[in-house]
Amino acid sequence: MDDPNALSYEAAYEELVELIDRLESGNLALEEALALYERGRALAARCQRLLDEAELRLQRLESG
Repeated sequence: MDDPNALSYEAAYEELVELIDRLESGNLALEEALALYERGRALAARCQRLLDEAELRLQRLESG
C-alpha cells in the first residue's frame, strides 16, 4: 500500500471507496477490519487536506 500522503486526490478517494465497500460487507476478521478502518481514516484525511488546499488556492485567486 502506498503512503496516503503521496496519493493524488483521485487515487486516495478511489481506494477509500473500495475500503468502505469491503468494510460494509461485514465479512472481515476483526484485525483486518481495524487495519482497513485505520487506512480509511488516513485516506479520508488526505482527501480533506487536498480539498482544503484547493479551496484556499481558489480563495487566493478570487481575492488576488
